Amino acid sequence: MQSKSVLTVVEATRILEAARAEAEKNQWAVTIAVVDDGGHPLALLRLDGCAPIGAYIAPEKARTAALGRRESKQYEDMINGGRTAFLSAPLVATLEGGVPIVVDGQVVGAVGVSGVKPDQDSQVARIAANSLNG
Repeated sequence: MQSKSVLTVVEATRILEAARAEAEKNQWAVTIAVVDDGGHPLALLRLDGCAPIGAYIAPEKARTAALGRRESKQYEDMINGGRTAFLSAPLVATLEGGVPIVVDGQVVGAVGVSGVKPDQDSQVARIAANSLNG
């Protein structure tokens, strides 16, 4: 039987705070979501000025990254590259900004960010996802 790490409130809060710091440093009004490896919500923060829809999109980006075990941008790239069959996948947000959280080589959750340009969402999510590594 295998074992793996799981995210607790402590780690979810640390991830959320790392994302918040990066977003605020850049003056980006975003929503940040942290989910476990099954895509279930652990934490959500909508910064002042972020549109309400961000509170829907960010968790879905995180869920997509957690369940797919890859950045949500990869699905967007596949669809834009002509693999339209992925439009029927049971994933709601195949948009850039969802990043898996990897600990000891295993996906333990994901971060989703929504509210600014796709590469900016992804920048915040990547920093947050890597905040547990060091």
